[in-house]
Order: sequence, then structure tokens, then C-alpha cells
Amino acid sequence: MSGYELAQLNVGVIQGPMDSPVMADFAANLDRINALADRSDGFVWRLQTEDGDATAIRPFGDVNMLVNMSVWKDLESLSRYVYSSEHAQIMRRRREWFERMDEAYLVLWWVPEGHRPSVEEALARLERLRANGPGPEAFTFRTAPPPPDASTVTQ
Repeated sequence: MSGYELAQLNVGVIQGPMDSPVMADFAANLDRINALADRSDGFVWRLQTEDGDATAIRPFGDVNMLVNMSVWKDLESLSRYVYSSEHAQIMRRRREWFERMDEAYLVLWWVPEGHRPSVEEALARLERLRANGPGPEAFTFRTAPPPPDASTVTQ
């Protein structure tokens, strides 16, 4: 078993305030999709306020820029949640709620088991990916390296 977990950050520019009609269906599904993540195999942690989600966390100057961050046991667990659960149905509708982005909006990176990244740490990883492309410190699903201790991990 690895001594590392997989952190992920994704960002997006919403098409209007969370309480606007254009965002109503997204907002209506948020609790359900977050609860699905919480009970998914391999889920470890997600960024949230007392409201149970991260929509009030706005680290950018743009008030329409949302952040979503979580930690997972491994790449396979996160991949199953993102692409093979009900989350995928919502993700297919993202253009209804989010502006198209021309730069990377998702970054993955390995963290020591038990570490919960800060928003600042996550944004630095995203900036690293945007500036340098994928590497061992900031990567995507397609370019994910094994955890740093993969050569010493026994199954």
C-alpha cells in the first residue's frame, strides 16, 4: 500500500451567480454529487465550508471562478468517480453552467498520506501545470505517474 494519496483541483468560471436561474440545475445537483463522492470507494477528503461544498471559496479575483478540491486513495478511485459514476452525467452538462476555458482547469498531484492541501498549494500546482506542462509535481489523468513510492510498494 502506498504512503501517498492523490489530490485533485479543478476550477471553472460559472455563467452566473450560484443563485441565478442559469445555475439552478447545477446547484440542485451539488449536494447529491458531493454525497456520491463522499461515499465512493477510495474517497478520502474534499474541500468544503460549513455549507457542505466549496462554492463560497473564491480565491481568484473573478467572483464567478469556482474551485473544487479533493483527495483520493489512488488514481483508479478518482477515475471511477469522475468517469463511471453519476458524476459523469453531470460533467457532460458542464457547458450549460461553465464557460469554456482555454487553459488547464484540472490538476492532479501526489500528497503524503494524511496531508490535506491548502487552496494556495493547489493553485500553485495548477499554475505549474499551466506553465510547464505535465510532470511529476503536477499532472493530468492522461499523464499521471505512479505515486513516488511505487517501486517500494507491495500489493
